[in-house]
Amino acid sequence: MTEQIPVTRTTDHGTAKLMPDVDRERAWLLTVDGAPQSYVDLDDPAHLEFEYARRLGYVLDGVADEGLPLDVLHLGGGALTLPRYVAATRPGSRQDVVEADRGLLELVTEYVPLPRGSGIALHTADARAWLEAAPDDHADVLVADVFGGSRVPAHLTTLAYAREAERVLRPGGVYLANLADAAPFVFLRSQLATFAAVFEELALIAEPGVLRGRRFGNAVLVASHRPLDTTALARRTAADAFPARVEHGAAISEFTGSARPVDDADAVPSPEPPDGAFGIG
Repeated sequence: MTEQIPVTRTTDHGTAKLMPDVDRERAWLLTVDGAPQSYVDLDDPAHLEFEYARRLGYVLDGVADEGLPLDVLHLGGGALTLPRYVAATRPGSRQDVVEADRGLLELVTEYVPLPRGSGIALHTADARAWLEAAPDDHADVLVADVFGGSRVPAHLTTLAYAREAERVLRPGGVYLANLADAAPFVFLRSQLATFAAVFEELALIAEPGVLRGRRFGNAVLVASHRPLDTTALARRTAADAFPARVEHGAAISEFTGSARPVDDADAVPSPEPPDGAFGIG
């Protein structure tokens, strides 16, 4: 077998690097401008290395009966970790992936290609523009994992964006977003207020240390019109190697406090992570 070596390429929106994992024969870590973005094991696409990805995976596992195909829209592509996960765990699923960085998609599909018949369609476009052009009732699940550098772009944080997401989801559909913040949680609280204005049910998944304001970190937002099985989700997230809490109901309202929904005119990106927050050794 040919030895795998790191690949570095300047793409449309930064410097991307694919690095082979010495412990897994066909596994790769993708970084963009030095920040870890994705991890993919071609021999085990159901393996989710990053904690936030596992939390998204736990939600995806509970959206429908085990193995049932889903129509999933992914905003943000990276190395296509979650689309591969859905294709492996829910064969026959139809998935769209929207990624603004064409060069990044070309790098990923060249070195860590999708399997034939994966049911994954790739689109190079701005996430919100693609969403606004998508038909009503297009997807069972919408996964938003979009970062410009290390920040969620401002135009993907607003009430108008949340309404577009709700329109594109089918009745009972589920919205998932990977967000990042730290105390005093101005950004995260604004996102909870924004999505509470559109969806009836919300949940938030994060490590206790992040929720207590001890450090900067990821938080997964879940939104739907149907009740969420937060009990089962809490069991799985608590049993993870990096345990997380699931907040919902009154705890969400208390955490949100006086935060207001975000209008397009007032939108700002998520905060810049502190140095080393998402770095790798």
